Amino acid sequence: MTTTTTSGTQAPADEVELAIGGMTCASCAARVEKKLNRMDGVSATVNFATEKARVSYAPGVSVDDLIATVEKTGYTAQPPPPPAPARPARPEAGTRAGAGQSGGEGEGERELASLRQRFLVSLVLSVPVVLLSMIPALQFDNWQWLSLTLAAPVVVWGALPFHRAAWTNARHGAATMDTLVSLGTAAALGWSLWALFLGDAGMPGMRHGFELTVSRSDASSALYLEVAAGVTTFILLGRYLEARSKRSAGAALRALLELGAKEVTVLREGREELVPVAELAVGDRFLVRPGEKIATDGTVVEGSSAVDASMLTGESVPVDVSAGDAVTGATVNTSGRLVVRATRVGSDTQLARMAKLVEDAQSGKAEVQRLADQVSAVFVPVVLLISLGTLGFWLGTGGGP
Repeated sequence: MTTTTTSGTQAPADEVELAIGGMTCASCAARVEKKLNRMDGVSATVNFATEKARVSYAPGVSVDDLIATVEKTGYTAQPPPPPAPARPARPEAGTRAGAGQSGGEGEGERELASLRQRFLVSLVLSVPVVLLSMIPALQFDNWQWLSLTLAAPVVVWGALPFHRAAWTNARHGAATMDTLVSLGTAAALGWSLWALFLGDAGMPGMRHGFELTVSRSDASSALYLEVAAGVTTFILLGRYLEARSKRSAGAALRALLELGAKEVTVLREGREELVPVAELAVGDRFLVRPGEKIATDGTVVEGSSAVDASMLTGESVPVDVSAGDAVTGATVNTSGRLVVRATRVGSDTQLARMAKLVEDAQSGKAEVQRLADQVSAVFVPVVLLISLGTLGFWLGTGGGP
């Protein structure tokens, strides 16, 4: 189907960046992107690594419409944080400071800790199952029941995120990598349960051989507990490493934003008042003492000093400034006392623009990433069709279920 990007010849008038939740693989990102691009007047790019959607939309489309479309697809979307409430403007005040950063770091840490816990527990339980199943010399009487006891928590609890995501996608008529993992591990465990309780695999003294060749055998004594537990553990390891890399991808942006000052001493009616930087307005006069960071971009109105601008220019030698000179937010006043009049605040500052460039670079997609997204969108359905075809061929040639 042809992707709809704009309505008629009218270019999208607004742009928004949505935080997308619930994506577990590249095919999820491709699916969300496809659904958004099907909306009239919408052009969207979804980046799985940063879990963000950059959306341009026409005047007839609202952010609520975009969020509703994402939620209908089976994922969550959060709009950008609302602007900070404005205080009464003073003379010369114009632009307001921007809103603070959203608190998504805590949620990311919890997700990482949960994945790490699931992986470590699954690893401890899976290793004995794999060893018992693949090394006949280690198989003692009733070893298969110990393997079941160890493998079942891995498939049920360890793989719970995959099962949950697969069920959510199935309700929306979609299949992702989680569908493959959930189906594979559930089928392996399910067949093993049938073989143990209804077949011959549960007999005392049963031995499970290991061969590198494929041949027909007695299915009633075949166990696949090591497959179910091992696949779950390996996929959990991949998800954990992936989550860690996502956090590392945003470390540069977080470090850049941390360069700015958090509080500023504003001069109001002849007295000094310490306020958050977010309350600073264009035209405010603020004090910068030696060793303090300059709160925002401005012009020096009183005093002279040397300013360390190495965070911007890389130059280690401080630059002398005096009345009338421009200074940049997040640079450090090294010596004298300065009074600065704010000229740019919030998202208009040079630091904020640098952060925006970093964020844009992270949100963009290389051509190879676009190709990977296109492949992932058809990979899962193709694998499922091949699996069904293999089963049909097997049964058609006389093989048993």
